[in-house]
Amino acid sequence: MKYYLIAGEASGDLHASHLMAELKRLDAEARFRCIGGDMMQAEGGDLLCHYRHLAYMGVWPVLTHLGTILRAMGRCRKDVARWQPDVLILVDYPGFNLGMAKWVKRHTRIPVFYYISPKIWAWKEYRIKSIRRYVDALFSILPFEPEWFRSRHGYQVDYVGNPTMDEVTAFLDAHPASPQRFRAENKLSDRPIIALLAGSRRQEIRDNLSRMVRATAGLESDYQMVVAGAPGIEAGYYARCANGQPLQVVYGQTYALLQHSAAALVTSGTATLETALFRVPQVVCYYMRIGRLANWGRPWLIKTPYVSLVNLVAGEEVVPELIGAEMNPVRVREELDRILPGAPDRETMLQGYGRMAEKLGSPGAPAHCAEAILNRLKAM
Repeated sequence: MKYYLIAGEASGDLHASHLMAELKRLDAEARFRCIGGDMMQAEGGDLLCHYRHLAYMGVWPVLTHLGTILRAMGRCRKDVARWQPDVLILVDYPGFNLGMAKWVKRHTRIPVFYYISPKIWAWKEYRIKSIRRYVDALFSILPFEPEWFRSRHGYQVDYVGNPTMDEVTAFLDAHPASPQRFRAENKLSDRPIIALLAGSRRQEIRDNLSRMVRATAGLESDYQMVVAGAPGIEAGYYARCANGQPLQVVYGQTYALLQHSAAALVTSGTATLETALFRVPQVVCYYMRIGRLANWGRPWLIKTPYVSLVNLVAGEEVVPELIGAEMNPVRVREELDRILPGAPDRETMLQGYGRMAEKLGSPGAPAHCAEAILNRLKAM
């Protein structure tokens, strides 16, 4: 069969590449065209456009690059119409992908499947109208989503498992813990590590890392603070954000860093889930410049009781969430002190991680999704 996939960012490239590998396993004649990245290309995808030319987030970056995005969508429409795939598979990236779904359903007979549901339970719930009209099947990676879509909108969603579970499990199977080697390779001391995962964008890093570093001031004699470096962010930038405080940066080793960490400060996102699956106690913290306003408007802006994936999946407060004005050095330090080795809340959090992992289920999300896609296509 011919599969056309669209992923607009690094995480989508990763998840889509694993899905492609499973589709190839089940379909010996699988062929792929895609908008994606290096990992999808390595799995045999014929790349129309690399996601790096489309990965804009936030209102202003999107507006200033709107022409680029619209041109890419136009090229994609023509390419889909010319190639006539058996299915269009959309991976996250809802702004672009729902626009493509609309065009494909209006101008072709190609079925549209969606892997990794848009997070409309958190914001932009109005997108359910587009999903209803233009998406033939939606495959979820969060176990609470099927019930949310069913009870709130009467829309069927299939939970296929969570790919982060697959990725962490595969890493742990392939990389037994070796603290001495990890420290030697990265020129780290023998002190326990507090991992700082401050995000991937410059403004995000600037706003969060400086507060994380201030929160850990005074712990240097017992711990070493190590930053998970983001691609394209030079070490000097981290140093400037740290205001001269001692810390080290490791690149391309986030999983290894978590594997060898005693605790972590983590910005909200998939990193919170990864940290939990590595069983590293964490404080979720995300600063916003409109902090007080964000806290005041949260009941209207965010329609869920939690913002971290750990708490959302668990359905309870497993990890503390310091968002907006609450993300200040004093509050971060208070929560961090409660989860360091020997602290009172550490074991309670680890037990909560276990309950969360049970809800995620076993590894195998890409395989389950590939099977579901082929079964749906056969039934059409």
